[in-house]
Amino acid sequence: MLKYVNTSVVFLEIPDETTLSINISNCPNHCPGCHSPYLWEDIGEELDEAAIDTLVAEVRDNITCVAFMGGDSDLERLMQLADYVHTAYPSFKVGWYSGRIRLPGWFDRSKFDYIKLGPYLAHLGPLNSPTTNQRMYRKAADGSFEDITFRFRK
Repeated sequence: MLKYVNTSVVFLEIPDETTLSINISNCPNHCPGCHSPYLWEDIGEELDEAAIDTLVAEVRDNITCVAFMGGDSDLERLMQLADYVHTAYPSFKVGWYSGRIRLPGWFDRSKFDYIKLGPYLAHLGPLNSPTTNQRMYRKAADGSFEDITFRFRK
């Protein structure tokens, strides 16, 4: 089961999208220097289809994307929820921020339009740093994923 703690409408996490960002708890990555260490705890409300409907209803006319910030603790459920968003809200893009270095072979990345991979490493900096280890990928028209990390740099 995935749980969420809070949400925000954000403009920078997914390029060219106005995004409902859903902060998911119980993160197993525990990145040193994490900006949200409270998300390491198993706290919050269950994130299910009904919760997504409620969260989207509040901001539906103001967003173009739903992003799961975390969810590494239950990848199967994360994929189900991403699939639900695409089905229930076909005009919305779906993104995922993960602290994983790589995806397991069985993971179906096609359920996402954007995937950010990589733990936060303070000495390498965040996505907008030229030395970052983190990468943001966007699904291309042919279903492949292209690295668009450069879009975060000014």
